Amino acid sequence: MRHRDEQGQVTLLIIGFASILLMAVVVVIDASSAYLQRQGLDNLADGAALYGADLGAAGVYEEGLDAERLTQQEAAVEAAVREYLARAGAGRKYPGIDVGVRVDPVGRSVTVRLEAPLDLPLTIPGSPSNPTVGASSTAAVTVVTGTT
Repeated sequence: MRHRDEQGQVTLLIIGFASILLMAVVVVIDASSAYLQRQGLDNLADGAALYGADLGAAGVYEEGLDAERLTQQEAAVEAAVREYLARAGAGRKYPGIDVGVRVDPVGRSVTVRLEAPLDLPLTIPGSPSNPTVGASSTAAVTVVTGTT
């Protein structure tokens, strides 16, 4: 009866499991980094939309307060959003950030869309070479009437 030496098989198995474990660690680190960057963009988009809706609500002077939502002026909203992002240092924190501002057709709400290149600490062979992360937020200034 002949016995086979299985020592080489165990080494190969250990190397295989170690590489799988390493890939899992890289995926978790990159996923966490992407999530944190998206959360940062979410916060910026929320603040920019609120700031833009607040400073862009010039319709109160032309139309009064009878509307449920104040009319937004597109140029004022765009300027307010850009000012907010500059004050927050968005360009420094997210180099290459792309900003989109949209005032709805009726002019009652503001949507801010931000997209930036994703800066991942580690890369997996075969993963996208230029990943991006994005966030958007919508805000409106409403008129609340009621009794006190």
